[in-house]
Formats: sequence, C-alpha cells, structure tokens
Amino acid sequence: MFNGIFHIRKPENEPVLGYAPGSRERAELKAALQEMIDNPVEVPCVIGGRDVTTGDLVEMRAPHDLSQVLGTYHRAGPKEADLAIDAANEAKVAWSSMQWSSRATVLLKAAELLAGKYRQTLNAATMLCMSKTCHQAEIDSACELIDFWRFNPYFMTEVYDDQPISTKDFLNYMEHRPLEGFVFAITPFNFTSIAGNLPTAPALMGNAVVWKPASTAVLPAYYIMKVLAEAGLPDGVINMVPGPGPVIGPPVLNHLDLGGVHFTGSTYVFSTIWLAIGSDIRKYYSYPRIVGETGGKDFIFAHASTDIDALVAAAVRGAFEYQGQKCSAPSRMYVPDSIWPEVKERMLDEITTIKVGDVRDFSNFVNAVIDKASFDKIAEYIEFAGQDPNMEIICGGTYDDSDGYFVQPTVVESRDPRSKLMCEEIFGPVFTVYAYPEKEYEETLELCNTTSPYALTGAIFAQDRFAIVKAVKGLRGAAGNFYINDKPTGAVVGQQPFGGSRASGTNDKAGSWINLERWVSPRAIKETFLPPTDYRYPFLEES
Repeated sequence: MFNGIFHIRKPENEPVLGYAPGSRERAELKAALQEMIDNPVEVPCVIGGRDVTTGDLVEMRAPHDLSQVLGTYHRAGPKEADLAIDAANEAKVAWSSMQWSSRATVLLKAAELLAGKYRQTLNAATMLCMSKTCHQAEIDSACELIDFWRFNPYFMTEVYDDQPISTKDFLNYMEHRPLEGFVFAITPFNFTSIAGNLPTAPALMGNAVVWKPASTAVLPAYYIMKVLAEAGLPDGVINMVPGPGPVIGPPVLNHLDLGGVHFTGSTYVFSTIWLAIGSDIRKYYSYPRIVGETGGKDFIFAHASTDIDALVAAAVRGAFEYQGQKCSAPSRMYVPDSIWPEVKERMLDEITTIKVGDVRDFSNFVNAVIDKASFDKIAEYIEFAGQDPNMEIICGGTYDDSDGYFVQPTVVESRDPRSKLMCEEIFGPVFTVYAYPEKEYEETLELCNTTSPYALTGAIFAQDRFAIVKAVKGLRGAAGNFYINDKPTGAVVGQQPFGGSRASGTNDKAGSWINLERWVSPRAIKETFLPPTDYRYPFLEES
C-alpha cells in the first residue's frame, strides 16, 4: 500500500495542430494515411486481453472511396458476448481493489501515448474509416480523447474528495465503490473520442467493461485498444466485441450481472435499451445505471441585432463540418425576415466555395456520409423537401453514391416552422431555415422551444443584451449545451461538459465529474470513538 497522498495536477486542454502546408504534422499524417491504405488490417475481437477470431469477416471500406478496403473485422456473436462478460467479471476482482492512483496512471499514460506515438495513427484511422477531414479528426481522435484521458483522472479525485462532515465524537467518510456487475459501453460511429471515453470512464472508477463499438467505426476502436494495452490496462478490464446491436445486445442486457449501460447513439435505440432493462428489472442483482446521450434537432436562433458575418460563419461550419453528422450539428435556423435576404446571399456565397471529396485531399471541407443507410435516409429528406410546396431548396440538393456516399451541402428554406425538416433529426448536411417576422421574436423563441422533442445544443446570435437575456430564459429547457454568439458544436472537455435532456438523453455531462459519479456506488461509513454503553436516554427518567 502506498502511504502518501497522491495528487493529479489540473490538466490543460491539448493544443490543436494546424496541418498547414509544409508543417511536420501534415507530413506525418499523410504518411500515416498512405501506410494504412497500403496495409489493410484484420481486426479481431479483444476478450480477456486475447485476440479472438470468429471467421465471420466483415469488410471495412472508406465511405468516400468505396473501392478502398481498409481491412476486415471479425464479427462477434452471442458466444463472444458471453465470453466478454466472463472476462470482465473475472478482471474486475483485482481491478476494482487496485489503488485508484494506479488506475489513473493507465489513462494518463494512454493520453501521452496518444499525444505522441499514436496521434497520427488514430487520426488516419478516423479519417479513412469515418470520412473526416484532418481538422475534424485532430479535434476528435487526438485532442478530445487526450483530454478525456487527462481530465477524467483529475475529475475522479473530485469525486473521491466529496466527503461528509465529522465531529469530535465520530468520523464520517465516504467510499466511492464501483458498481456491482459489469458495464456495457455502446459507442457511435461519429466520434472516436466518444468511442474511447465511454468504456474508459467507467473503467477508471473500478468497473470492468464489455464494449460494442459501432460497426462502421471498428478500425479506430482497434487502435484505441492497442493504446490502452500499451498503457498497461490489465487484460479483461475492457473487452471489445464488434458486431450488430440486435445480436450483441440481448445476451448482455439480459445478464443478471449487468451493472450499467454507457451509451451514445440514436434516441430509438436508447429507448429500446431502457425498455429492455426496465421490462424485467427484478432479474438484476442491482438497478443498472443507464447513462445515454442520443439525438438532437439542434438550432441556431438569430436576432435582428446579430453580427451577420459571425452568424453565417457559424451556420456554415456548424451545419456542414463532418457532413452534419455531429449530434450537436445545427440543422435548423431561425432568422428575422428583415435580415434574411442578406444572410441568405452571404451564406450561399460561402457555400459555393466549399469543396466536397476524398479526405486525402486536404482542400476538401466536406467528405462522405458514413454508409448507404445514412445516404438513403438523407436523400429521402432532400426529395421530400423538393416536392413539398412549403419548402424550397436554395442550395445543393444533389447526391451521388457511385464512388462514395456524397451529399452536397444543402440549404432548404421552409415557410412552415413545423415542417418535417424543421422537426426531425436528419444527421446529414441538410440545413433548414425559417424566416420569422422580426416583431415576433419572443413568440418564435417559444416556437423553437416546442418544435422538437430534443434538447441537446442550440445557439443565440444577437448583439442586443435584452435579446440575449430573453433567449437564455426562453430556451432554458431547449438545450443542455447553449451557446451565445457561437456555433453549437465543438464542446471542449472541462470547459463545456456535454449532454442534453428530453429526447436527447440523460444529460450526465461527459467531460466533467458528473459523468464519473454515475459509475460509483457510494458507501457512507461512520466510526464512533466512544460508543454508548447503556441503551437508556435521559427522557426515560421520571424525575
């Protein structure tokens, strides 16, 4: 036992590299991309620290170049899910009793490995597998994941430091135990940082994890496992089982040792998971913790006093970076009719300069959407907009999947503020604008608040302080992350803890101590120095 008080310094956010022409990082990333293209990999399941193959191989192809095979992965089934549960339960015994500082050092070392040796490997895997620009990969698979792995150990000390008050007669203290059972982490395709955080946050707090990465993002998940292994994560603490949710989910969710679920993905899938757990809650040893961040119908709301240049820049970046496939990406905008003609002209002028194409061409701002299902869904929304008399496609509206899943940045003007495209999540580069009567500012704030079932992110653009205050108040419940004069994307660990409510999830704020608190089960302990030796109280005396 280490007899000393172990301190973790308060981290600073990882600087974002620029990848300008001639820079060292640009050359290194280009080389990593070529290396990955030249050497396709075969990704196994990783269970109990061992590579487990199933023989059921699935090709991994680049969404922007369907001819480019990045490798294959072994698809897991119920057998592998059961093996992963057994491995997690076995590993947890020693892991959960390990001194917390030793668990922390694993993630701290992983952060340094990612900041150096593995940075361009994980960036390249993210770019090729998920079709991200070098900048989008850098802020995701490098900076944000490094931040999670540096900040979470620091936040852990804040959780452990939460101790009750003692007196001279007795000592009170709180033990923050891991949950009983294992944690099931289910991660999405769109952020490598989320893929790395969802299994490691519960693990840091002493839990063992069964991890199902998105089937369209197995390649970066594989390299995350390599980083963690090199950082010293013991075998079985995190077990990776790539495979279809309907196949992996049931044996895991039905297991009586399920202690918690850490999820990011669609609202429908999350509600299905919650229903599966709640429909037979009595079978579990304990009530499983359910933590989820799901969809969004994120918004930008402009007041007549807005800085139009700032509004246009935020709209173009927010709506079209990573093809609108961020859960925080704005897909609807409310603009006063008095300034809409100018906003429209400037926005369309900017969008005409956007290049769409392969991630290896660094001059492309927009790349491909993730897969055929997503492409088809987005195309259906565009076709719907083209046929609805209350809508007008004023930019883009074309798509082509002959070489990759490309959708041109599309702007739709809707005369109906509750049209299908103003209400429903699309998850693609389709941005719908409603021009509202300038004098109906407050009424339109309420319209924005009640149009969508989601409440993830939103932004207000205004210079008038009265307008800002009204928006902050009127949209209080409409977004878990709210921005003033900035795009509603790009939350930074430790600066803007992320999560939404309503249909957008449980709002347990990844990037803060709040999320880590969900992965412990506190035990309050009272130690009395001089306990009573007689059961009688003074009130029992007759005189």
